[in-house]
Amino acid sequence: MTTFDVRIGINPLSWMNDDLPSLGGETPLDVALTEGRRIGYEGFELGNKFPREPQALKTLLAQYDLALVSGWYSGRLAERSAEDEIAAVGPHLDLLAKNGATVMVYGEVANSIQGAPQPLYQRPRFFSDARWREYAERLNTFAAYTLSRGVRVAYHHHMGAYVETPADVDRLMRLTSDYVGLLFDAGHITFAGGDPLTVLDKHIARVCHVHCKDVRPEIIRLARNRNWSFLEAVINGAFTVPGDGTIDFASIIARLKSHGYRGWLVVEAEQDPVIAPSYAYAEKGYRTLRALVDANIEEAA
Repeated sequence: MTTFDVRIGINPLSWMNDDLPSLGGETPLDVALTEGRRIGYEGFELGNKFPREPQALKTLLAQYDLALVSGWYSGRLAERSAEDEIAAVGPHLDLLAKNGATVMVYGEVANSIQGAPQPLYQRPRFFSDARWREYAERLNTFAAYTLSRGVRVAYHHHMGAYVETPADVDRLMRLTSDYVGLLFDAGHITFAGGDPLTVLDKHIARVCHVHCKDVRPEIIRLARNRNWSFLEAVINGAFTVPGDGTIDFASIIARLKSHGYRGWLVVEAEQDPVIAPSYAYAEKGYRTLRALVDANIEEAA
């Protein structure tokens, strides 16, 4: 019998945006933590308002009976050595390891345009096999190190970065070792032109973390046709929470269960909280996932 050992967490982006601080910047962290716990979330990913000292973070989360899910790390392995990256990651890795997180969200930000006023087609690319292999070797070395501390790299394919499309994900997974886990983000892979279930089926053995982000296809079409930047797409509502867009999360959750996925399901949907009220949308995302997870648990029993 296949068990389904998952927990539902959330990223504070529903309340406040790290890439665009004007979205929810006035919202205190305690509001997000209080509301997230009230809704039913078991844990939070990090955001820019969280303490960066391990004990202070542990004390804060304990006040709300919340776990640390993970935390985004802005990596630059596309432009520096694995040794330099290992030196740079020290404080962040320490923060995660000492607070019980077992995965690190690795986002490649070297030359990324995710926060820049540039159209998405201008994203960086590796234009030779040699550059791909060099990057994979650096990533393997880095990931082996973090895993030695009990934290596995969860590589985040992301709009505006080197690894964006299904083909990019395929190539990265082929060139890297099992030390490198994959963060599966349903919203980003859909925006990038992929089918979430196809990508999930292909790489499920490497998936160690899941971001549950839904999309509004009509906004994505506008973003492509009008050459919007990533942040323009976010502001205009390209992303939303599960249950409010068109992605088939019922099939995604069923697929994760059938493959024995163990870990976090994280609601993460960059939106303007003025247009998409934080509590209402966070609650919608939670209730959507909770119902799907419960249905799969009952089926497994």
